[in-house]
This record gives sequence, C-alpha cells and structure tokens, in this order.
Amino acid sequence: MLNSIDSYDAVIIGGGFYGCAVACHLSTKHNFKNICIVEKEPALFNRASSNNQYRVHNGYHYPRSFNTANRSRVNYKKFIQDWSPAILHNFKSLYAIPRSNSKLTSAQFEKFVQPIGATITPASSKQRMLFNVNYFEGIYQVEECCFSPTILKDLYQLKIDQLKINLMLSNKVTSIIKCNHEYEIVIENELSKKKKIRSSFIFNCTYSGLNQISGDIFGPKNKLKHEVVELTFLQSPNDLSSIGITIMDGPFFSILPTEKKNILSLSHVRYTPHFSWGDQKNLDPYALLSDYQKDSHFSRMFRAAQKWIPSIREELYINSQFEIKTLLEKNELDDGRPILFERDRNLKNVFYILGSKIDNIYDALEKIDEEL
Repeated sequence: MLNSIDSYDAVIIGGGFYGCAVACHLSTKHNFKNICIVEKEPALFNRASSNNQYRVHNGYHYPRSFNTANRSRVNYKKFIQDWSPAILHNFKSLYAIPRSNSKLTSAQFEKFVQPIGATITPASSKQRMLFNVNYFEGIYQVEECCFSPTILKDLYQLKIDQLKINLMLSNKVTSIIKCNHEYEIVIENELSKKKKIRSSFIFNCTYSGLNQISGDIFGPKNKLKHEVVELTFLQSPNDLSSIGITIMDGPFFSILPTEKKNILSLSHVRYTPHFSWGDQKNLDPYALLSDYQKDSHFSRMFRAAQKWIPSIREELYINSQFEIKTLLEKNELDDGRPILFERDRNLKNVFYILGSKIDNIYDALEKIDEEL
C-alpha cells in the first residue's frame, strides 16, 4: 500500500558530499524552499565520500589531462577556504618521479606544472632519505592537502539543519515516473515498505548508482566503468608521520595521512583495483561489492611499496576498506577526471551528476547555475 504523496521543490538522490552540496546550493543560490535528500544508507557520507584517500587535488596528479589539472588548481583554493575546519595541513606532500616505468620524466613534470601555476620545490636531503633514491630521477615537495571526512560531514549536517533541508535516510529510490509536469518518485525503506514523493526537479548524485533506477528514466548517456577497489591502512613509521608521498606516473602508489593520528592510507595503481566492469542497467554495483569475497591485496601492495620506500613494512598493516569506484570510460586513456553532468534524455528536469574528485564540486554547481 502506497502512502500519501509529499511534494518537494527538488529531490536529491544520494546523501554523499555531492548530494549535500547540491541541496545546499539549490537552497542558498536558487531559493528552493522545500528540498529533500533521499539516501539509502542510515547516515550521510557513508560510501565513497568517506571511503577514499581524502586528497584535495591541486593539479599535480593529472599531467596527462591539462583540463583536469587546471580545474583542480582553480578549485583548490576555494575548497580549502570554504571548508577550512575540515582541511588537514599537518603534513608535507612529496611527489616522486621514478627512473623507469613512468609515463613522465622529471623534466616533463617540471614543465607541466608551469602553465597551471603550481608550485614545486626540490625535496630536502632529509626528505630524500625516505626514498630508495637510486630508483628516482626527481623528488619534489608540492602544495597539497587532505580533508577530514568526519568534520566535513558534520559541517554539512549543520548546514542542512540550518537550511531545513529534509532528510530521508535508509530509503532507496526504485523508480521515477513522469506525472504531468512533475515526477513521481517511488522510494523503499529498509523494511521494503514503499512510499511515493513528488518533485519538479531531481538531481541523481548516487555516484555508482546512477543507472539503477527504473520507470520512465533512461539513465546516463555517457558510458561508465565501475571498479571494486581496496584501500589499505597502516601505522605510520616514525619517519613518515608528517609526510604524504605520491609516485608518478604509472604502476605505482601513494600514501597519505588520514584524520586519525599516525594512521596512513596506501593506494596502489595496480593492486587497489580488484576487478572492473562496464555499467549495466539492473546490475547494482553495491550488490556486487556486498557479494564479493574481499580477499585483500595488502601484502602485494606493501611489498611493491617497500621497494621504493624502505620503511613501509607489512607488519604495519591495520586493515582494508573496500568500495566501488566509478569513472567515465572515455577518460581511461588520458586519466582525466571531469564531472559528468547530464539531463536525462526522457525526463528533462532529471539530472545526473558524477564527481570524480571532491574539488570538482564547483564545476557541478556552475553547471546547475547554467541550467537553472
């Protein structure tokens, strides 16, 4: 039995960072009075918004995509200004270029950062001692930071409360049906009880779930790729307690600080992805993740990393976190990370938003301004 229908000016599907940001933007910039966020998890920020390496990109990571690097530079200062209480500045960020197996030379890296206006300085002798220096042709200190997902979530929760944005947690959108000039949205709670709500605008910010809603909705036109990925955590060796390291650009790794003292995250280009597949309607990525056996690759990650950074040892391993990573298929070759912003081909006021990096949010909000 379906309950009575509540109506909203806008419905946001997905309560991660992007969904919360879109809801608050609609309220403050476009004066939407009655907004609802529908999130299938029991809390905000429960998925990819919290399960990542927390890097705020400043352009260095994308030498093969000038547009992504440049947009990161543009958005970086704005992000750390807007969310300063959540920013982790208590470390030095080092980027290193190996002598072999990298798509990038030191000369190319130094040349790449100039047009985007990014700052690099040679690593100090103490910093170089962290590395097996014989394997590297260039090691640099750069300007980059991380964020605390817990603090960021709390800041958004406060903002949502102040703006009186409605939250429907532990509810999943199952279908969207066109109904005159509005859309009927069928949602289902954790007890499989169904309810309808209604809205004239829908923003689908479900990241890996963009194509998992039935009804009159067609799904995104751009092809998506999903990966099951593993992020490992380790106790920081003393010499890495205030250091983040990224090895560029190939089958390498990065270690970054987390919001927990003396805990580092380790991600490896080769071993973090476990398997991948092309996006398909009615093939729920989160269901595949739930069914996955989750045999850890941590031993391979640590052995690979220790070759380059001797103090990374397997006995420092704490645990692993598994999540879905979703990206646009077209950017696999150039490693670009633009946002996906699309109107549905059948329902003109239904929008898909996929953010590949947290600092991309400003590009998404600009697109919303253009459309509205």
